[in-house]
Amino acid sequence: MAAPKPRSSSGRSTPLRDSSESEKMEVTGSWDALDWTIEPVSRSVSRSVSRVHLECLLEAEQVEVEGYGVVLANTDEAGTLIVTNFRLLFLSEGTRNVIALGTIPLATIEKFNKIAVKNQSTPRQSDKTPSRRLLQVIGKDMRIIVFGFRPKTRQRRAVFNALLKCTKPASLWDLYAFVSGPSKFNNTNPKVRLLNEYLRLLGKGSLHASMNMIEGGSFTFSNDLWRISSINSSYTMCQSYPFALIVPKSITDDEVLQASNFRARGRLPVVTWCHPKTGAVLARSSQPLVGIMMNMRSNTDEKIVAALCAQLTGTRGKRRKLYIADARPRKNALANGAMGGGSESSSNYFQSEIVFFGIDNIHAMRESFARLRDYLDTHGAASSDGMSSFLRHGGWTWGGGNLSSMSASVSTLGDSGWLIHVQSVLAGSAWIAARVALESASVLVHCSDGWDRTTQLISLANLLLDPYYRTVTGFQALIEKDWLAFGHPFADRVGMPTVTGSCSIPSELTRQSSTGSIQSSPMRQPSASFTSQPPTAHAQNNYSPIFLQWVDCVSQLLRMYPFAFEFSSAFLVDLVDCVLSCRFGNFFCNSEKERQQCGVPEACGCMWAYLADLRASKGSSHVHYNYFYDPLKHDGPILPPAAALAPTLWPQFHLRWACPSEAQAGDVEAQFRKMDIKFSELQKEKEAAERKAKEITAVMELLSADLQNEKQVSSSAMILAKRASKESEAIKRAIQSLGCKVHFSSGGDCTVDVESSQIEPPLKSSFSSEREAEGAVQRDDKSDLSVSITVMADDVVSSNPIDRVCETLCPLRMRDGGCRWPDAGCAQLASQFVGLKANYEAFDKLSIYDSYFQPK
Repeated sequence: MAAPKPRSSSGRSTPLRDSSESEKMEVTGSWDALDWTIEPVSRSVSRSVSRVHLECLLEAEQVEVEGYGVVLANTDEAGTLIVTNFRLLFLSEGTRNVIALGTIPLATIEKFNKIAVKNQSTPRQSDKTPSRRLLQVIGKDMRIIVFGFRPKTRQRRAVFNALLKCTKPASLWDLYAFVSGPSKFNNTNPKVRLLNEYLRLLGKGSLHASMNMIEGGSFTFSNDLWRISSINSSYTMCQSYPFALIVPKSITDDEVLQASNFRARGRLPVVTWCHPKTGAVLARSSQPLVGIMMNMRSNTDEKIVAALCAQLTGTRGKRRKLYIADARPRKNALANGAMGGGSESSSNYFQSEIVFFGIDNIHAMRESFARLRDYLDTHGAASSDGMSSFLRHGGWTWGGGNLSSMSASVSTLGDSGWLIHVQSVLAGSAWIAARVALESASVLVHCSDGWDRTTQLISLANLLLDPYYRTVTGFQALIEKDWLAFGHPFADRVGMPTVTGSCSIPSELTRQSSTGSIQSSPMRQPSASFTSQPPTAHAQNNYSPIFLQWVDCVSQLLRMYPFAFEFSSAFLVDLVDCVLSCRFGNFFCNSEKERQQCGVPEACGCMWAYLADLRASKGSSHVHYNYFYDPLKHDGPILPPAAALAPTLWPQFHLRWACPSEAQAGDVEAQFRKMDIKFSELQKEKEAAERKAKEITAVMELLSADLQNEKQVSSSAMILAKRASKESEAIKRAIQSLGCKVHFSSGGDCTVDVESSQIEPPLKSSFSSEREAEGAVQRDDKSDLSVSITVMADDVVSSNPIDRVCETLCPLRMRDGGCRWPDAGCAQLASQFVGLKANYEAFDKLSIYDSYFQPK
């Protein structure tokens, strides 16, 4: 496999290697037998970074460094590895197409390592055989990829240094989202969208929020039970809460401010959703500061919680029940008491019941996610171990096919604990939704800080209770309300720089199981000269896939209720990819306050606008829409039973890198989409054919009408022709009875020769074929009686020679213009008077009697 030819470069260049241009890389056998043979030459030529504009680059995306002849170990593909200011880009060797598996946004990279692997060789060649230079990249999106570099080059070092620089920006403003700007994906202020959602919850959806309303403080609307408070408009009461809060109408702002002191980080109980009919609410907060003795109390906090239990609709004085759902295990809640936290006592809160859900913390979720990722990489078809993976040893997915390996693999999946955690979140959310829907009870949810497990439970319960949140528009409103406005720390959980300027994207995060997986092969040993920074402790590492886990829970509900959601699984995958890539600013920082201070909505593009633009390109047939969606089938709450809450791997996300074929093989929606697209094409062709048929039918009707008219005209002409033929025969017989011979010429003229049997010498009269207006006749007394007659009409010359004779030579015509033979039917023909005009002086000598023509 030859290295690509050098390309033209412009601008600043970065040398990548000091080897010869004639170096060749030959791949033989499996990845374990991958060798590069070097052919040295006398002159060394350095290669510089190509600055040509690649079609695959995004707007404002700039190339930092390139590596040539790089091999993607997962698929044994060779190509060019490019580091830009936004992503790690891998292009195929020949086609220059983007290889999706080897292309990953820089912000999606959790950690990367340099690894050196010794080649298997004979004892004589052990000193001469160079070790393989590998670069392992571990992503937050379930992939582990490994790149192989040519030995005795500086390509791996250049790529590694570029990754260190680009994945650890000095400040938030160095991220690609700020460099590229909003572009065409402009972002309206999220405050307006949050206030519009509040108005919908209060039953005032006819009102529309605006920035003028927010800046003027005129957004404190209310209904009979709840009101919108502006107590936190400057974020002084609680920095992680939004500018507007829904609180009980009976609670004053002073009481709200006082109650915030009793909750961790000032996150007091506030309403996040209210039932439009029963008045039941979902509320959220952080843990109460009850102290190590669990005996601290707050009257205002208890008053606010009691106000959540408004009077039941249709009852007299009966108050609804309140459930306080603590997402933590009970022992964890008690342990937090040593640090001043803890949990409520049901004796202090009127008509309440405390429930613990036992959901683990962010550190357990991070380690569980890492174990699941290792499992998929180890047993997947595109393993980062390359040709040495189980699938490529001549065996099958279970490492040779023995039952012990199969059992160990299944046990590894169970030991990851990921599906158990997903089930715990689903079960807790379903329990909360059931209490609200079936008992009309109110539920207050909290964990420790009230922004991780609390957000998962509250948003899933909202999704189960309100059909609006199961639409594309409502799902956006749900995420912006419960995740962004209420302060889920995305910068810490996803791993982004904070507004303080310090970087929180380490090149290597603590993940013991991941390092164990990549070093499972005895041939693969980590290099001792590349470690960028030591692993950090749990207390210092706040990265955790909390939001990803919540989206996984949504995908489980979508699988169980395919008719209830307007969006598809593909939409959820693209949503997670956008969040992890940091291409847009919607999920920057840790709170609404920080995003407003940084001017993120104005400076960065909007992810929602980008996704909406994708959907607009194909309309309702876009892959983001669920083809099975039926809003009438699930127009109320969804309450899954406990037996149905058995989660499985999310194929479209979990398997897309490790098992790409299997990730889509069972996607019924994708198959249905193809069939529907084909049906739509056939439907369009059918409509086009129907339009064409209608046009042809209209033309045929017109032709039929024309043909009918022609038939009528032809029939009339036939009748007239028959009548004219009969009259012509009668005239001809009449003329012949006078002893005349009628001769017709081809030009339409006729000549009548008249012979007389009288004593007088025969006279021959000749009449010009072009008779003058006065009717003058030229005679030749020396000739026999011969009459040359041209038949002409008074106004229109007839084309029938018989008619011309009838007009010119008519012995029956009287001097006054009358006809002596009116029954002949020749007096009128097609509204034209046609007579026989003749020179009666020429016929005076003929022995013709009037009685000859009289009817018998």
